[in-house]
Formats: sequence, structure tokens, C-alpha cells
Amino acid sequence: MPADTRVKICGLRDQSMLDAAVAAGAHYVGLVFFPKSPRNVSIAQAAPLAQATPMGVAKVGLLVNPDNALLDAVLAEVPLDILQLHGKETPDRVAEIRTRYRLPVMKAVGVADASDLPALDDYAQVADMLLVDAKAPKTAELPGGNGLSFDWTLIANRRWPTPWMLAGGLTPGNVAEAIALTKAPQVDVSSGVETAPGEKSAELIAAFVKAAVS
Repeated sequence: MPADTRVKICGLRDQSMLDAAVAAGAHYVGLVFFPKSPRNVSIAQAAPLAQATPMGVAKVGLLVNPDNALLDAVLAEVPLDILQLHGKETPDRVAEIRTRYRLPVMKAVGVADASDLPALDDYAQVADMLLVDAKAPKTAELPGGNGLSFDWTLIANRRWPTPWMLAGGLTPGNVAEAIALTKAPQVDVSSGVETAPGEKSAELIAAFVKAAVS
């Protein structure tokens, strides 16, 4: 397993969660701007967290089908480094957001079976990074953070011209296996380091990062 695997801890909601992620050695921290999520933060909550994030740790804002008004409002107050688009944004919309805001864009693509893989190639042409995630069930309220994984062998020998990150059902107990199988250079976790929806555990965060990078 590569020792330089990079880790994103997503869905942080307060200073203690941020401190735990930074102390554990996370390379990215994620702030969720999606009211239906138990990990949602308001702009007022997110701004001081982003400002308190140390240099060298990338601040990622997760948004779902955002319009320009929402993006304008968030970016006016929250100094984000990366925009994560986790909805049904088209490749054209991804390119539009990237051009308009001059920030790197990470596009989440849900995978359930081989028929979902071509979309990764499409988005790799317009996004700065891909988030290869488990596809949410049609009945799910959330596009991600559902604690579901997918068949990792689907992407075991696939590479894209764009940096990518593996997500979906990762935990301290399975992240090493996932990295070994997929050769993912980066991993993302949210529900897998929680004791309840939206409640991050400093111990689980530390265990996850250790398992991912060791």
C-alpha cells in the first residue's frame, strides 16, 4: 500500500471535528452545503471552520446541483480550495462552474455496475478530480454519505487522466483492502468515522487515516 495515500475527511461540522481531522493527518477536509444532510453546515458555521483550517490542508465544499447564487453566497464568505459537485451536474455545468469560479472542481460519480463507468471518462475531461463513489439508491435522500460501498473490482485496473479519489462505505476496517485492490491514490470518508449521523469520532478518524496511509 502506498505510504503517500491522501485522505479526505468529509462532513465536518464543528471545531473539534476539524481539529481531529487535522491532528490525524488528513489532507482534505470537507464541508457539506446540503440542507438534507445531517452533516450540513450553514455559511455562518462553515466560514470560521475554513478560516481555522491550517495551510496545507485543502478545504473542500460539497454542493449538490448548486446554482450560481448559492455558489456566490458560499464563496463570498468561505475560503474554499476545491468545489465538490455531488449532484446530477452535467459535464457542461462542471466546466461552466470551473471557468466561472476559477477553482478546482471535483466531480462525484456514483458507481453501481459497469454501465456507470463511462461517465467517469466523460467527467475526467472537464473536472480537476474525480470522486468515484457508491451510487446512491433511487430512494435515498442523500447522493452520498450513505455508508454504501460498491464492487471495487469494477475499477481495479482502470485509470483516468485526472486525479481521483475513492469513496463509498469506507471504514477504518476496510480502507486498507480497498486501497490494495483499487490502487486508489486518495480516499474519502464521512459516515465511516461517525458514531451517529453527523457525529464524527476523533478515534475513528485517527484509525482511518492510520489504516489508509500505513
